[in-house]
Amino acid sequence: MRKTNQPSPEKYLTREGYEKIKQELDDLKNVKRKEMAERLHLAISFGDLSENAAYHEAKEAQGFMEGRILELEDMVRNVTIMEKRNGTGMLGLGSEVTVEAEGGKQKFKIVGKNEADPLDGKISNESPLGKALCNRMIGDVVAIETPAGMVKYKILRIE
Repeated sequence: MRKTNQPSPEKYLTREGYEKIKQELDDLKNVKRKEMAERLHLAISFGDLSENAAYHEAKEAQGFMEGRILELEDMVRNVTIMEKRNGTGMLGLGSEVTVEAEGGKQKFKIVGKNEADPLDGKISNESPLGKALCNRMIGDVVAIETPAGMVKYKILRIE
């Protein structure tokens, strides 16, 4: 794990996103694996594995879970944690920004693509809006082409 305040081509997350990934990995390895082993043991007890739907379903679920564990382990090993740019006044990964667009205010947190959740106000720095906002300052106006046409966003606040 590396710490930086500059994006790199590798996977990168905010500190919050990194902790969330570590928590999910811990849960999968220490809780869900045990539950899966019990589920498989129960399915095996039903007999003939060649026609045992519960067994095949459990094995498939186990494969997906192990794949997710590998993905999360890789992410934890190769992630760059993006620290907030405190004191720079510039918007970047981990920043919360309040913008005004078409008369309404919206608040977003700029995050890496692995933790983006637009419904929760977390937008990826790789999204069109995220790209346009990064490295900007309070008062800057950015224009984004949307399916509904051009939308202008004025940066009102950066936290």
